[in-house]
Amino acid sequence: MARDLAPEVERLLQTRDPNTKKKAALCSIRIVRKVPDLAENFMGSAASLLKEKHHGVLISVVQLCTELCKASREALEYLRKHSVEGLVRILRDVSNSSYAPEYDIAGITDPFLHIRVLRLMRTLGQGDADCSEHVNDILAQVATKTESNKNAGNAILYECVETIMGIEATSGLRVLAINILGRFLSNRDNNIRYVALNMLMKAMAVDTLAVQRHRVTILECVKDADVSIRKRALELVYLLVNDTNVKPLTKELVDYLEVSDDDFKEDLTAKICSIVEKFSQDKLWYLDQMFKVLTLTGNFVKDDVWHALIVLISNAPELQGYSVRSLYKALQASGTQESLVRVAVWCIGEYGEMLVNNISMLDVEEPITVTESDAVDALELALKRYSVDVTTRAMCLVALLKLSSRFPQTSKRIQAIVVQNKGNTVLELQQRSIEFNSIIQRHQSIKSSLLERMPVLDEASYLLKRAASSQATVSLTKSAPSAASGGSLKVPNGAVKPPPAPLADLLDLSSDDAPVTTSAPSTAPNDFLQDLLGIGLIDTSTAGGAPSASTDILMDLLSIGSYPVQNGLPATSNIGSPGQGKVTVLIIFCIFLPCLSSILNLCCTVQQ
Repeated sequence: MARDLAPEVERLLQTRDPNTKKKAALCSIRIVRKVPDLAENFMGSAASLLKEKHHGVLISVVQLCTELCKASREALEYLRKHSVEGLVRILRDVSNSSYAPEYDIAGITDPFLHIRVLRLMRTLGQGDADCSEHVNDILAQVATKTESNKNAGNAILYECVETIMGIEATSGLRVLAINILGRFLSNRDNNIRYVALNMLMKAMAVDTLAVQRHRVTILECVKDADVSIRKRALELVYLLVNDTNVKPLTKELVDYLEVSDDDFKEDLTAKICSIVEKFSQDKLWYLDQMFKVLTLTGNFVKDDVWHALIVLISNAPELQGYSVRSLYKALQASGTQESLVRVAVWCIGEYGEMLVNNISMLDVEEPITVTESDAVDALELALKRYSVDVTTRAMCLVALLKLSSRFPQTSKRIQAIVVQNKGNTVLELQQRSIEFNSIIQRHQSIKSSLLERMPVLDEASYLLKRAASSQATVSLTKSAPSAASGGSLKVPNGAVKPPPAPLADLLDLSSDDAPVTTSAPSTAPNDFLQDLLGIGLIDTSTAGGAPSASTDILMDLLSIGSYPVQNGLPATSNIGSPGQGKVTVLIIFCIFLPCLSSILNLCCTVQQ
């Protein structure tokens, strides 16, 4: 029908009645969507109608031109040559027109026509330098003259910014567009600020320096009351970070971490850790920031982050003393953060003598007084406080064992603490306690060499393993939905899964993942008694066939019903004559009859 009516609709586009033209343009849009091949028929009419004065016709024709550009590459090139000047004229006339009551919305003349024309300009100017050059001036005029104190004006400005970012605009025009977005960030309307943050994220790929000028305003949005704005602003700040501004931006984020909502702390902590790991050039600064994060939100720090921190401390001998002292002070101030406790416990166990003797002091440090008993107290407190967490308690036991070698005078006390876990219900802790007690009590000669510091951890290999683990996690996450939708059992179309034998079902011996064959065997050992006695276990459907693989587990256990095969035939020496087979079956039946009765009763009871 669209093909048959297209010539008539095209003729109606040239009538004098504006309402008829408008309806014909709207009908042309539907025809082009249904039959894209007909786009070429409407190119000339659409370009000529851009000279109309009636706004209803103009909006319909501009939308028709947009659909033509989407439907046909040829139409796009044609309109680039024949419609750009008309669009510029329309936008200039609408922007400079005087008050018109029929088109006025909040003091702005026909914002709907504004937006339609801007969208078409973006489509035409994308990837075309000549077309973009023709529309640069009018876009600058719209961006500077449109008022932003009304919602209609903000809509036009936003569309103008999108058009500038989508075409081959000049650098000055892009800076103007980004400045408009910066003004949007100061607006009270949350929707306007949210769309501004979204557009700034896109602008990062076009002009990073212009976005950087609004860094302070973006940071303020991270502290906004609206959770959507906070998250979007945090993502934008993450994109803004580079080698020159990483320290001030990280400081702002860490300062806000202390007062942020609990729901937002997880995302904020993850971003800060990622920024510090990615851009840190100074190990001391890296350690300071990570210690602050562990102190404030250690419960939200992921395992791979504090693992990487331990690896770095292991590879920085000049900062090991500073690290253990800083962590000890943080542990005394805030011992409720799980990741902080784990890292601190590990460092105290490895570098306890540096803590007590103030070894490797830095200029920025002040000496602290910590006795051997104080170090043991810290570990004992962590062991009692985290009575539920097995990992933390296991790390505390290891650290105490190492301190027994570094601080011989506290060995008896440490042994008493370790012995308390000998009766622990958790096997891991019980085993550690018994073995560590044995080391402290009986193996004094090898204890010092056994409990030396861990060798330096290979940072490069750890980072490779971590990257590989992250990729594997992403792959697993992507494949999980398809596996879940497929189900655990994949049965070919038309095949039915055979029901398991009662005993096999009772013992859950059937495998849901076993492949199901579509060809049914000639004999199916579905009868429990028959299966138990080993009758019907040989597949005789084909000459020289091997024994069936569905031998019951009891028959396998009793070595009944499985025959060795030679050259595709059962060995006759093991089978015997038919008469002997019947006698054998009868004897077995008599022997196992009481057992069989008990098993059947048990099956019936369980099924009930």
